[in-house]
Amino acid sequence: MIPNRSTATTVADDTAVPAAEARAAFGAAAAYALLAPSVFNTQPWRWRVGPGAVLELRADRSRQVHTVDATRRLLLVSCGAALHHARLALAVAGYRTEVTRFPDHADPDLLARLTVTGRAAPDPEQSRQQAAAALRRTDRRAFGDRRVDPQILHRLRAVVEAEGAHLHLVRDDQMPMLAVATANAAGVELDDPAYRVELRRWTNRPPEARDGVPAASAVRPGIRRVPIRDHAFGGTPGLEVGDGMDRGATYAILFGDADGPADLLTGGEALSALLLAAVADGLATAPLSDPIELDWPRWLMRNMLADIGEPYVVVRLGFVDDPDPLPPVLRREPADVIEYAD
Repeated sequence: MIPNRSTATTVADDTAVPAAEARAAFGAAAAYALLAPSVFNTQPWRWRVGPGAVLELRADRSRQVHTVDATRRLLLVSCGAALHHARLALAVAGYRTEVTRFPDHADPDLLARLTVTGRAAPDPEQSRQQAAAALRRTDRRAFGDRRVDPQILHRLRAVVEAEGAHLHLVRDDQMPMLAVATANAAGVELDDPAYRVELRRWTNRPPEARDGVPAASAVRPGIRRVPIRDHAFGGTPGLEVGDGMDRGATYAILFGDADGPADLLTGGEALSALLLAAVADGLATAPLSDPIELDWPRWLMRNMLADIGEPYVVVRLGFVDDPDPLPPVLRREPADVIEYAD
């Protein structure tokens, strides 16, 4: 973990940025961060643009999915993804920032505080990732036979490590364990009435909510190497699963050295960087949190890592044979998540 990473840039300029300009940049960055992935697309964060050119990220516990995330692991990973998106937007806009994670130990919901320390030119990788955010979708369709180039996977591992986390590529001999862990988690969760209530809540959202996972982006049942959560609970899936059966897919476990709050936030930042870099390389992506949500499946994931780290999320990477575009991403309005303080 790297506690206080500043945004990496090329040519830097320490000239002070006017407060009004910084506040406008913070508002734009917080709006861009709405594109970040989150568990069940809950978007469990709030932003505060404060006086003196400060941007604060807060957890929104009202959007916590308690049955699968009682300890708010996935909430913190989701907020970390939003934090990386905001950092990236600021960097590409030409600002050098300093990030303090968990700046107030008495306030565990205050996750990060960002300040502008000058100007800097973004590097090409930052620009590639930033452009990919508008294209990124969680693609639940089956991936085809085409395999991901090892050089791309090597580059994605480096992107994750630059954010302070690690990436384990699931070996073929480990695939049965991943499939069993995911199926077990799904079965146990579906047997829980409280889980079914929460699943229904986040998969049957009113259109004006602009969050959750609509049936239009869920897939019909099909043969898969690793089961996929039913996101059309009580509805009709809007997407065909396809014929690929995920034969060429790469499954990767994003993990870190520990699972404290700061580690999980860092894991979310690494997840964001991984997904954006993968999309920039032409890959389809789909985070899978099922095998991380319950103790026993998560123990199996830890075992797959040879007990060298704590798993945060599994990511499926590959290529989809179906050329049809996915439904648009549902995101809340900036006014719903960004507060401006005088």
